Amino acid sequence: MSASSGFNDEKGGSSSVGEPEYGHDPASGGIFSSDYKRHDDLKEMLDSNKDSLKLEAMKRIVAMIARGKNASDLFPAVVKNVACKNIEVKKLVYVYLVRYAEEQQDLALLSISTFQRGLKDPNQLIRASALRVLSSIRVTIIVPIMMLAIKEAASDMSPYVRKTAAHAIPKLYSLDPEQKDQLIEVIEKLLADKTTLVAGSVVMAFEEVCPERIDLIHKNYRKLCNLLIDVEEWGQVVIINMLTRYARTQFLNPNINENLLEEGCDKTFYGSDGNDDDEEEKDKGEAAALAKRKPYVMDPDHRLLLRNTKPLLQSRNAAVVMAVAQLYFHLAPKAEVGVIAKALVRLLRSHSEVQYVVLQNVATMTIKRRGMFEPYLKSFYIRSTDPTQIKVLKLEVLTNLANETNISTILREFQTYIKSMDKDFVAATIQAIGRCATNIGEVRDTCLNGLVQLLSNRDELVVAESVVVIKKLLQMQPEKHSDIIKHMAKLTDNIQVPMARASILWLIGEYCEHVPKIAPDVLRKMAKSFTNEEDIVKLQILNLAAKLYLTNSKQTKLLTQYVLNLAKYDQNYDIRDRARFIRQLIVPTEKSGALSKYAKKLFLALKPAPVLESPFKDRDHFQLGSLSHLLNAKAGGYQELPDWPEAAPDPSVRNVEVPEWTKCSSREKRKEKKVEKPFYSDSEGESGPTESADSESYSSGSDSGSGSAESGSGSESQESEEASDSEEEEKDTKKKKKKEELKKPVQRSESSEQSSEEEVRKRARKSKQQKSDSESESDEDDDSDSESIPSESEDSESEVDVKNKKKVQTRVKAVQSKAPPKPVTKESKKEMSLLDLDDFEAAPSPQVTPVNSFLSSSLATDLEGLSLSDSVLSPTAISPPGAQKSYELLHRITGEGLSVEYCFSRQPFGPDTNMVAVQIQFVNSAAADAKNLHMEDVKLQSGMRVKEFPEIELLPAGETATAVMGIDFCDSTQAANFQLCTHSRKFFVSIQPPVGELMKPVFMTENEFKKEQGQLMGMNEITEKLTLGAKCRNEHTIVQKVTAAANLSRVPCGSDKECRFAGRTASGGSLVLVTVASEEDGAARLTLNCDKMVIGTMLVKDVLLALTQ
Repeated sequence: MSASSGFNDEKGGSSSVGEPEYGHDPASGGIFSSDYKRHDDLKEMLDSNKDSLKLEAMKRIVAMIARGKNASDLFPAVVKNVACKNIEVKKLVYVYLVRYAEEQQDLALLSISTFQRGLKDPNQLIRASALRVLSSIRVTIIVPIMMLAIKEAASDMSPYVRKTAAHAIPKLYSLDPEQKDQLIEVIEKLLADKTTLVAGSVVMAFEEVCPERIDLIHKNYRKLCNLLIDVEEWGQVVIINMLTRYARTQFLNPNINENLLEEGCDKTFYGSDGNDDDEEEKDKGEAAALAKRKPYVMDPDHRLLLRNTKPLLQSRNAAVVMAVAQLYFHLAPKAEVGVIAKALVRLLRSHSEVQYVVLQNVATMTIKRRGMFEPYLKSFYIRSTDPTQIKVLKLEVLTNLANETNISTILREFQTYIKSMDKDFVAATIQAIGRCATNIGEVRDTCLNGLVQLLSNRDELVVAESVVVIKKLLQMQPEKHSDIIKHMAKLTDNIQVPMARASILWLIGEYCEHVPKIAPDVLRKMAKSFTNEEDIVKLQILNLAAKLYLTNSKQTKLLTQYVLNLAKYDQNYDIRDRARFIRQLIVPTEKSGALSKYAKKLFLALKPAPVLESPFKDRDHFQLGSLSHLLNAKAGGYQELPDWPEAAPDPSVRNVEVPEWTKCSSREKRKEKKVEKPFYSDSEGESGPTESADSESYSSGSDSGSGSAESGSGSESQESEEASDSEEEEKDTKKKKKKEELKKPVQRSESSEQSSEEEVRKRARKSKQQKSDSESESDEDDDSDSESIPSESEDSESEVDVKNKKKVQTRVKAVQSKAPPKPVTKESKKEMSLLDLDDFEAAPSPQVTPVNSFLSSSLATDLEGLSLSDSVLSPTAISPPGAQKSYELLHRITGEGLSVEYCFSRQPFGPDTNMVAVQIQFVNSAAADAKNLHMEDVKLQSGMRVKEFPEIELLPAGETATAVMGIDFCDSTQAANFQLCTHSRKFFVSIQPPVGELMKPVFMTENEFKKEQGQLMGMNEITEKLTLGAKCRNEHTIVQKVTAAANLSRVPCGSDKECRFAGRTASGGSLVLVTVASEEDGAARLTLNCDKMVIGTMLVKDVLLALTQ
């Protein structure tokens, strides 16, 4: 005992100044050790007269607190030093007091006068610390003192003290909510602060105290948007979340008109030929309604918010990126939301905690905006090192992204995941396969076959989950799959998982008519083991018995009575009740009521197939990135995201009035105008109004508070932003100018050069005159001049280009007429005039030649020597429309006399071999000529591309013209939608390819065919039996029918009874192999091998249809 106490004394007393700690952990000493002497050495040091000892003691105490050790018993010794003259000691004392002021409130109150003196200290850190300690004392008596301190600190010269005042506001509000009105006045004052240090903290206080007072934000909205980039990271998160809710109340929905336009497009395209008058009247009514609705124009302040938050997507802080992503998702037009996808995918490289939150939000986004994440599909593939919860979320995203084009890739991934050792993950994968099969009908059979194969898996959990999913899928088409139901009935002997057994019994009972021989036998087996089964299985045995009794009472009457008797004495009251209920319904007695007549209808009613939905389907009503969204339940303090207003509120509430005394002199105004003019003239369409909004807030912000240091820093940051914007725009204009000069080597007019030189001289003179006023102003002028010169010269150049281009076109026509006559059809002549002259002007010559001589020499010879047999330049080389099946693109009546048909010519499309050549034939049946036939507003699914046909300048009445365009359908049968335009009208049209036209033929030997076929087995092979039509029994007809249905080439074959065909998909180059094997009496077997299952399934249907007709 004495030894231990002596050791403790020695340790406490003789330690030197350099040791890390004096006091020791109470848990480490013995029960009877001298705890009362703990920290005595520190107390002695704090009581000494030397500041160095006090400082050392405080450092050790703060280190103890940082390690989580309790130092509250030192409070009296520490609080005495709050009046210490040494600033370093004072700072550490305040750090200690902030930690323990709430616990030792009585002692802290004794020193309150010292804290009040600290509020007047010349050092800003001491003032801020004193306020922090004061707001940490949770006693209602000192509320008036706290209120006064916060008001004084809100007017402090130091932004750090003002920031601390903003932090103290929520503390005081939670202590005494009655002070709300006075606190709102302080918040209003701090919101007008121009420093970035205060902005985040005051918005946090606003959110805690008065989030409903949106009127406080109006005047500060533009300033907050402009300061956002320089605020600290957590302040950025708070401001962005607040501005998201603000924007939802003040601006119109940017996507409001898109749905109406899409509906209008569909109606005009799908309108039938009959009842044209009625339809025209309806169309006029709809057009009038659309005309009444004003076209959507984005508010400049809305654009300002989107533009100023976009750079933050590159922030290193995941919370900031997430905040910007949710802002764009909730506020941006559909066309612009895509920018957040790349930033969110980048966050998936972070820690698993960040990944979890990001994937939760991505899963919600993919339900509404699937196309956004489709290019990043591989980023959501699962790694073996991922935790289970992240694997499940990635599965969710992959399932949401699945569509006809990528389903084969996703299913291949899923096949790999099923082999995982993580059983929960495997179960989730099987459920994902089921959801894919539900959503995409083309792969339903493939998925079912794959799941049936899993039924032979060794792992019982895998089999059980497969059974549950198969049950849901079979409900969609039970009559086709009686074999699978039979196969599952055999599994009742092996599967022990209650849910799986119950699912099998439900399936057999529901579709007992499809398996009349097996169902009674299953009931017999189940009756034997009834007493040992789980409750969920017993209930399904009762249901099975009742259904079989109603459909096959001869075989199952006794069995049913036996099962009902067993259930009558079961321990579970649910099962006893169910047995009584069923007995009364199916076994009619004198006492049984009227319901027993309807027993069959009750038990064997058609049940709707279950809808397999994403668990994230309805989560988007919570604000993305919030805790409520993560938990899928409303968390405390969550504020609902407001709905968009129907009419836009008054935007003038955000205008800031500039005080009279800050307005600049007339000379300064003139300079500002000079600087602004070229800056806005060069800018893009969207940036005009928003830049003006910027300039308003900039001028009011930088001028009003020129006396204080804070306002100076704020205006400097804004100036630097605008300067960087103008530099970027200047670079853009230079790049554009270079590109145009390369494309068009046309002589620039001398007059434009002279005028630009004169302007340069004038501006140089002006800048020299203004140098005497101030150097900085002349610098700004020089910048603006340098920007304006290229823009003006560019304008003059573009005018000359337009004129010269017109001359070139007229000259080409003249050359054509002078050229010696050749035996060319009308169509070829028309195509000649459509040739793009860019081909002849590709290489700019260093020496500038006159336009006339340039054309007469090089272009005329080129045109004379042009061979029209070239497949690239001449569309007439492609087979005529009669050879292939034609489809109607525009009906004569809808097109007001212009009818358009298209066919798939099956010729290689010269400019891009991945594209499918589409030959379009225009017939002008109207009395007037059709002019300027061209395409506009092409709307494509992700990955698709279009090479437009050249513009047809004139199509005389009664004439026909042909053009060729290329479309890369990206191996899908999605339609390519676009507007077909004449000089006066626009028609919405759509080209949808049959799956057979997405192929290009491949020539291979029989051995190569067999080798490739061997590599495409399993889920990549589809086999169908068929009976050939009466006219399709010979080999020649089979070849003719198959090649008509699909663009495939014949593969030589040694057998007379087999026909083989091969091709590749035009875009992806996936191999497609088709085999038709004839058997006796017109029977045949069709086999298709392709790794793109959707295309394979669709092609099989088309070939089957062709051969069985």
